[in-house]
Amino acid sequence: MSETTTTQDTVREPAPAAIEAPAERTRRLRVGGLMVVFALIGLLLAIFTNGGKATFQLVSGDLQNNLLGVPAQATALILGILGIIAAGAYVLRRVPQSYSGYLATLLGICFIGSFLCWAAAGKTFPLANQFQGTLNFATPLILGALAGVLCERAGVINIAIEGQFLVGAFTAAVVSSTTGSQVAALIAAAVTGVLMASLLAVFSIKYLVNQVVLGVVLVVFASGITGYLFDQFLQDDAQNLNTPEVLSAVKIPLLGDIPFIGPILFQQTVLVYLTYIAVAVVTFVLFETRWGLRVRAVGEHPKAADTVGIKVKRVRYSAVLWAGVLAGLGGAFFTVGYAGSFSKEMTAGNGFIALAALIMGRWHPIGAMVAALFFGFATQLQSQLQIIQTPIPGELLLMAPYLATIIAVAGLVGRVRAPKADGEPYVTE
Repeated sequence: MSETTTTQDTVREPAPAAIEAPAERTRRLRVGGLMVVFALIGLLLAIFTNGGKATFQLVSGDLQNNLLGVPAQATALILGILGIIAAGAYVLRRVPQSYSGYLATLLGICFIGSFLCWAAAGKTFPLANQFQGTLNFATPLILGALAGVLCERAGVINIAIEGQFLVGAFTAAVVSSTTGSQVAALIAAAVTGVLMASLLAVFSIKYLVNQVVLGVVLVVFASGITGYLFDQFLQDDAQNLNTPEVLSAVKIPLLGDIPFIGPILFQQTVLVYLTYIAVAVVTFVLFETRWGLRVRAVGEHPKAADTVGIKVKRVRYSAVLWAGVLAGLGGAFFTVGYAGSFSKEMTAGNGFIALAALIMGRWHPIGAMVAALFFGFATQLQSQLQIIQTPIPGELLLMAPYLATIIAVAGLVGRVRAPKADGEPYVTE
């Protein structure tokens, strides 16, 4: 008697794809649409790239050796195709969501590479100068953006970064000229940055003045006082008061010998190295320490923080004052770190650019640093393309970071949300 088995064979079905929320799908399509646009532009640049070789200078000032030559159109086409693949993989969800940032980074590298191949076809592009200039332009922006991160994570809007830059630059120039000490100049710049920050803290936290209006007033005040002192003292006695010694580059052993990136990253001034340290320290302090947790708590929900015993105003004061140190050092870069003398309005709106980098970086130290580097890259690229006489308006390149900021703020690349209590004064009941 045969026994009929009723057990059915188990069929292993593929695991269902992760369910995507409507809001997340909308965000993916928005970001994917932008990525596809940039990928197509990169591919078009490759198609219209002239034949011949694109030569990239790898060592600053060396026009004979250390040159990298690549076939311009072939390289641009390869990069353009890789960009299309990266954009398509994002739109079609061919990789896990956690890897989407890597796809965007790959697309950015491919787009910039295609653009540089197009611009440098048949020419020599000073690549080392490009990255060196990027770091020079970005250093004060990074310090200013970090100052903004500390303030706004604690719930205080810092529009006054431009003013802190100005007083820091002025003080560093005067102190360096009169004492001959670069260390004293940096300390003095940090102190004046703290003094400006104390005005922001007292009037916004204690007297509940509108923080946006207050920030604008402080910028005007800093511009006026530094301009007045320049006209009354520095201009007539520049030899004694406005001849600061520019910081010299210090090579880090071993790291400074790494080909290409060594001279760019590890043969810098002390102020640039302090910027590296500041990014790491601010990131660690904000997200790995008790004080950082309290700062973020009072920036998101100060009333809840108060109920568990956190001194909201004290935390805000400390965050704003520490931010003043960073902004003051950022101002010092304009004189003792780069230019060598102070002139009226020399910061040229970089404090507001740092604020834009803060927003574009989503109030995160690493994101703010990347955004600042993006601004610096575009600024330096504009001058480099003029040198090699590329037929593209330099003003168009200078617009790029601001357009990117508008895109980010408009939410086309996802929700950009400031700390919930940012700009809201806290009144104890």
